[in-house]
Amino acid sequence: MDGEYLCILGRKSEVINVGGEKVYPVEVENVLLDMPNVKDVTVSAMSNPITGQVVMARFNLFEAEELPAFRRRMREFCAPRMAAYKVPAKVEIANDAQYSERFKKVRKAHQHELEAESCEGSK
Repeated sequence: MDGEYLCILGRKSEVINVGGEKVYPVEVENVLLDMPNVKDVTVSAMSNPITGQVVMARFNLFEAEELPAFRRRMREFCAPRMAAYKVPAKVEIANDAQYSERFKKVRKAHQHELEAESCEGSK
């Protein structure tokens, strides 16, 4: 609540819990969308054995960029703008649309894919 205004940051089910700290995906997306060369971004949770969850971001870029260079640039951009636990620990560059047919951001489908990959990788 901000004075007499109520600010809705997202759904309770979308809140990311990083070691007890609450992260709202929309808040992180708003910062990341201000980066140069970022067309769109979707932020979601990814399971982590130490902190419970970490922040994960899937980016659509205007122009192709090497992932290591982009990841470094993103961390430098985020450092003065948000707390360290809110900065995405996992970064992906995607070419596919990040919206459903109803124009809602697709967060959970990508989270389930990542968890399946991590389970397969640990075998």
